[in-house]
Amino acid sequence: MQNASSRLSQAMRRESSSEKKANVRFSLLTPGLAVIGSYLLRYVVLVCAAWASPALCKAHVPSEIEIRAAAPAAPDYALPESWAALPSRGTSALVIPDGASPRTTEPVADTFYIHPTTDRHRDRWNQDVADAQVNRWTDESVIARQAGAFNACCLVYAPYYRQSTSGAFGVPAVRKIAFDIAYSDVRRAFHHFIKVRDSKRPFILVGHSQGAAHVTRLLAEEIDDSPQADRLVAAYVIGIGVSRGEFGRRYKTLQPCDRADQVRCVASWNALLPSGDVQTYARQLENTYVELYGESGRELLCTNPLTFSAVRSSAGRESSHGAVAGEPGFGPLQGLIVHSVAAACHNGILVVKPDPSLDLQPLPGGSMHYHDIGLFYQDVRENAVLRTRAWLVSRHMQ
Repeated sequence: MQNASSRLSQAMRRESSSEKKANVRFSLLTPGLAVIGSYLLRYVVLVCAAWASPALCKAHVPSEIEIRAAAPAAPDYALPESWAALPSRGTSALVIPDGASPRTTEPVADTFYIHPTTDRHRDRWNQDVADAQVNRWTDESVIARQAGAFNACCLVYAPYYRQSTSGAFGVPAVRKIAFDIAYSDVRRAFHHFIKVRDSKRPFILVGHSQGAAHVTRLLAEEIDDSPQADRLVAAYVIGIGVSRGEFGRRYKTLQPCDRADQVRCVASWNALLPSGDVQTYARQLENTYVELYGESGRELLCTNPLTFSAVRSSAGRESSHGAVAGEPGFGPLQGLIVHSVAAACHNGILVVKPDPSLDLQPLPGGSMHYHDIGLFYQDVRENAVLRTRAWLVSRHMQ
């Protein structure tokens, strides 16, 4: 009988093949969880192959019926408690960190923001929006740090939704159903948003990570090539891969944001430290597009938030107008630090050099996924104001 050491050695020789397959599966995840997930899967593969029987390594994969039956009740978006941010009540989206430009007193546009994965439970597939602890984490870790960046131009709307939890990310079939449930809420929240606001007002769409994935679907199914597209200032689709080939394929009328004042367009980026593997990271983010459309057009859209210009894809720290210091978490935002990050697009990835004074921690592999927006808080804030003004000017010229 082989001893454990021998079985582990054999498992490690087979692991490179398993890891390649894992990379394809996890490329469909949001990039931060994709990086973590690939490390976890590698560990499970090795341990199961070396020490456990095959039966012990086969976890139960729930059916679609089981997943949908276990889903919590859908939120009612006519109720204020179903929203993390609403203009009618004070929320974390009204927070302004020290050093940021003031919140607008005359908002002429609205922002619809979808938050990233904030429910880390592994014993359920979708969040119950009545879970006060998860909602508080959402409010203080991302609503203030991300959605609040848009309160200089806009009224901010941000729904709680039955987000896919971390527990649904390991198996693609489970994740897909959990994401479908989550998106059904996002879609209903968007319809409510459109219904209750002045239909003549422009709006901005913002999503990060899982939230960005739902925004891309919303763009394709509800906005692109529809009357709503005329009211769109811009969509900030951050922390997932958006390939340039999607424009003209998935999106018929929307275009990439190649200028700082361009409207009815999509901006997107994924931040990575110089120590990270740009080529591997880019390929992971391109995999979904390649599987759908092939190699042509797979190049990732990389918007540099220090310039918001396709012809100025690189900028030094002098262009940084203010980054949020410290890790996302409970408690108030720390103040902004100016001239604290350099950024340049390489192979579709935004390679960033943050100043150590920001005290930001990367994910494995050098991903700065948690800081995609915070690194450029004031730059994004100013750009949203600029694009909103440009949209208003374009309307007056028509």
